[in-house]
Amino acid sequence: MIQRGGFMSTIPTGVKQLLLANIALFFLTSLMKIGGVNLNEWLGLHLTESSMWYPWQYVTSMFMHGGFSHLFFNMFALFMFGRILEQVWGTKRFVIYYMLCGLGAGLLHNFVSWMELGRILDPCREFALNATPEALYDVAKHLGDGLFKKDVIFGFIDKWQENPSNPMYIAEAKQMVATISSTYTDIVENTTTVGASGAVFGILLAFGMLFPNTEMYIMFLPIPIKAKYFVAIYALIELFAGVQHIPGDNVAHFAHLGGMLIGFIILKIWRMRRNTFY
Repeated sequence: MIQRGGFMSTIPTGVKQLLLANIALFFLTSLMKIGGVNLNEWLGLHLTESSMWYPWQYVTSMFMHGGFSHLFFNMFALFMFGRILEQVWGTKRFVIYYMLCGLGAGLLHNFVSWMELGRILDPCREFALNATPEALYDVAKHLGDGLFKKDVIFGFIDKWQENPSNPMYIAEAKQMVATISSTYTDIVENTTTVGASGAVFGILLAFGMLFPNTEMYIMFLPIPIKAKYFVAIYALIELFAGVQHIPGDNVAHFAHLGGMLIGFIILKIWRMRRNTFY
């Protein structure tokens, strides 16, 4: 007897194609890097103020990954939860949902980054026109603790305010702001975001909304947790991490939240007749 098919034949079409596209681009990126070509520079998502930003990156960045573990966990989640959603929705609706969540993730990430960087670079430009202790304070108050010692800058401002016309203080302040401006300008140019995480977080949200009472076993957690609680806790953790700006954290938390937000909006618009499964 000849057994036809196999493991791949059990994976729905949409999930299978997304898995293959992500895996293929990962290995292509690795091979090109050996030859000195970094595809992330062209296909990864850059900030809109960067000279390397192109509109297509909102799509292509969803299929790029920073390493094998990044790829593995995203694809594992896509396989585990995506195939269930595709069986419920059908291929077309599932792929549309996945892509829109990924696009929303990239858009929200870039919008939040634009807001955060603008709060520093705009005051730097204002300081260049009017170098005063107050203008330096406007620059310093939004700095991240991981790049500059804010307490040192505030201490300098206190001393400068005692003698605001001192040319030595003014020169030191200008050098300080020039360094800050250069550092954050480099961040704008060199920040690249890759990964399917935004779309995957949209999938997690949909699973939690469609199958809220399904019990899940999470690694390192000895007891099962219902999907609705897992998704809610995960979203709160991402929001906390995104707001806190933990030094050394290079995860695009607002991209994850963007995928969830767009997913929530889409699910509400669709107004499924049967939107809860047990």
